[in-house]
Amino acid sequence: MSLILVSPNLDQPQRQARLEGVLAPLAERGDIYRVSRAEELAPRPGDRLVFALALDETGLNQQYLPFLARLRRERELLKGCTGGIIVDGPGELYTKSTAANLALAMNGAGCALIGRPLVEATGSLANFAVQAQNLGTDLPGAYQAAVAQLIQRLETEIFPRRERPKLLALHASSHHTSNTMALWDQVRNRLGDRWEIREIGLRNGTISDCSGCPYTMCLHFGERGGCFYGGVMSQEVYPAVRWADALVLLCPNYNDALSANLTAFINRLTSLFRQTRFYDKAVFALVVSGYSGGDLVARQVVSAMNMNKSFYLPPYFAMLETANRPGEVLAALGIHQRLDDFARRMEESLVQPSEP
Repeated sequence: MSLILVSPNLDQPQRQARLEGVLAPLAERGDIYRVSRAEELAPRPGDRLVFALALDETGLNQQYLPFLARLRRERELLKGCTGGIIVDGPGELYTKSTAANLALAMNGAGCALIGRPLVEATGSLANFAVQAQNLGTDLPGAYQAAVAQLIQRLETEIFPRRERPKLLALHASSHHTSNTMALWDQVRNRLGDRWEIREIGLRNGTISDCSGCPYTMCLHFGERGGCFYGGVMSQEVYPAVRWADALVLLCPNYNDALSANLTAFINRLTSLFRQTRFYDKAVFALVVSGYSGGDLVARQVVSAMNMNKSFYLPPYFAMLETANRPGEVLAALGIHQRLDDFARRMEESLVQPSEP
């Protein structure tokens, strides 16, 4: 296993300087490969990668674009690798959106991402205020500590496989008309008896959105495994999330976004997240769009569940399909091969191989 630092140089050396400062401890190590040009990237299965990007004032890095193109074009470029991301920007915008686009492209090229894989440095570094206070240091010190922690986790964490994984499917769709549910039924049939599977529906007002309780109140109820607002989240969903080794979110594309109930579920997870991290739980997604835009919904799942809520992102975590009329998704060209591939990848990510 090698650690590869992928850091395309920005055409503005003064903007690159802060990022180079936090990367200096890595530069002093003799066991790290640094890649600055897209054509040099040739990882092997098992390698760990850190993409480190400095952005200009427009939120771009022109030398990074060939990397993005290769990731989107070559579906097995990062197969078997695990990754993390560092993005350093001059302002308060574009760092997280750049990271989310990169994470989705890495994952689509076969790379897993550890839970909370992003170290994001805005221009002011104000996003490190809480960490700095907790560590008793200044903002640059907290930035440096976050990078060190990311590298340490990337090099040491191994996502555990299970003999019989527990899978929780969450949806807010009708079984009778939903292409997304039709897709899930096919996936579930392919998973077989090596999985223990539960389904929870979040329809018809059964879940209210997060109302933004004060931090101490949220922490208080989270420590007791619940939430101030109770309901189906506390009674059914929280216990199921604690039980599960992996979640699969069934995501019809509503106006290029997650449905309201799935969004409310993610927001309400904050109470559990205050109590524990989800590094040892994986997230998958089935996304069906009526016309286009499935990548926008998948990117939301990456941002919310992997980058924010700390779920592990297995390689090829999402199946993206386009279908409009009921039942249309199962008539799509090549759909059954794609279903076979998706179920197989789920198994490769979570199921412990049988002994020969």
